[in-house]
Amino acid sequence: MIPEQTEKRPIYVIGHQNPDTDAICSAIGNAEFLRTHGEPDAIAARCGEMTLRTSWVLEKAGVPEPVLIHDVTPTAGTICRRDVISVSPDDTFLTAYRRMTENSLQTIPVIDADRNLHGLLRYFDLLSLLMPLNMTEMNVRSVFSSLSNIAGTIDGKCLTGETLSEEETQNILLVGASSEPSVRTRLANYKRKGIVQDLVVICGDRPNVQLYAVEHGVRALVTTAGSSPSLDIIETAQATGTCILSTPWDTASVGQLIRCSRKVREQVHTDYAVFPENMPLPELRQAAVKRKQALFPVMSVKTNKMIGVLSKTDLVDPPRTRVALVDHNEFSQAVKGVEKAGVVEVKDRRCWGTQLSTRDPIRFLNEPVGSTSTLVARRFYHRDAEPSRSTAICLCAGILSDTLNLTSPTTARADREMLEWLTGIAKIDAKKFTEEFFATGSLLRSKTAPSAIVQADRKTFTEYGHKISISQIEEIGMYGLKEVQEDLLEELRKLEKEEDLKLACLLVTDIVTHDSMLLAVGDEEVLEHIEYERLDPNLFAAKDVVSRKKQLFPAISRALKVL
Repeated sequence: MIPEQTEKRPIYVIGHQNPDTDAICSAIGNAEFLRTHGEPDAIAARCGEMTLRTSWVLEKAGVPEPVLIHDVTPTAGTICRRDVISVSPDDTFLTAYRRMTENSLQTIPVIDADRNLHGLLRYFDLLSLLMPLNMTEMNVRSVFSSLSNIAGTIDGKCLTGETLSEEETQNILLVGASSEPSVRTRLANYKRKGIVQDLVVICGDRPNVQLYAVEHGVRALVTTAGSSPSLDIIETAQATGTCILSTPWDTASVGQLIRCSRKVREQVHTDYAVFPENMPLPELRQAAVKRKQALFPVMSVKTNKMIGVLSKTDLVDPPRTRVALVDHNEFSQAVKGVEKAGVVEVKDRRCWGTQLSTRDPIRFLNEPVGSTSTLVARRFYHRDAEPSRSTAICLCAGILSDTLNLTSPTTARADREMLEWLTGIAKIDAKKFTEEFFATGSLLRSKTAPSAIVQADRKTFTEYGHKISISQIEEIGMYGLKEVQEDLLEELRKLEKEEDLKLACLLVTDIVTHDSMLLAVGDEEVLEHIEYERLDPNLFAAKDVVSRKKQLFPAISRALKVL
């Protein structure tokens, strides 16, 4: 997700499905509170599309839209390690070996500066760089590397003054430790074969051997243990094109180190599996168990670049996505996958749902107020802290929208107190702001698709074993309802069938008169017992009804009770 996970994972502060203004604005406010009170990685999120009115509020406040998250089920991208220890294709064996041993790694990804994945390097693969499988004399002696890499690996200092070549060539290692006649004979044999210029001769303080090497025009002479050839030998080397490197290492060590100057791209393992960042945990486990591979690169879906790595042990008990729920407390209304996430806190104004259960103790605040934004504002207030002006504007909008400018039956004293406090910080006139807010984005008159109207602010409930759906929109007047009524009813019927509902309703609330019209489809016996004036088979006049929670739901509950 190998060293222990060090990076801190974000908390996504998120409202319910089909979020209304209060859900979005309370998420924005609570995320800011958490960021300024110990959780710097808190991020405002949403799990549905925003209404036109909510978009207007964010534009007015200068706040970006919360990040859209459809599912918080752990995926490769959410649980992978992003602080990856890696090597580049041009790194040497020695660099790779040191990184792997220092961090106790058996496998390491090979990526370039742009995070393009070139393969995996296994500890076992490094042995092939030191000792080839085809054990011929030439294979054992040969090292494919550049003079620059060789010098860097042996801590060599160039005594002949030229810029060391970056070009990789085949180098034949010759240790000048035998007798002088034997060394001369071997050099002559290589010259006769036409490959003396491929030789790298390694020797200590042996002036005659050093002279033989440069006179024959070998590619490089490496003098060990800090020894330096005479000026005459250096001048001869410059004339014959031989590079002289002086190293503090002894002769035996230099031979091994030069073999470590090879670039790792020679041994990159290319038969491996990768995981896309959006692959969910159950699929990850199935895919990983089928491979002998120890490390799995995780790739970006958009760029196909590596963003992290996973090991099989990371999949046993992976870290869960951390979420803070606002404006709801039931899994049925929450973002998909929330039951597999780590819920850290809940802020809501509704009755306590029966589905929510967590593995660990959490902060849970549930109070009878008109808006969840009020609860968020009180968090700031009780800590003697102020939200930013932009967040204060959002919290004002959340309170005004859910309490219909403090006229809803759900309105509590705390809503009034917090709204008064916030408007001072936001520097807005609550009355004018409310008028502009509700004048924006009339769903009935904007030719919005019936499906979008029904889904704009919809919640599902289970009462007496029956599943019901209640949507609500707020309008200034009922203009346009008649023209789209049949299309809305058709959409409700479709919803009733798809979700096996006992009742599907849409409450259209006039925020000026504080009355509503109720469109309802479902069980006829339930419809007969709805206590509002029935204007036609599927339309009711709900006088003085503005609250889904305090007024409509209890009325529906009483109608269901007769079944």
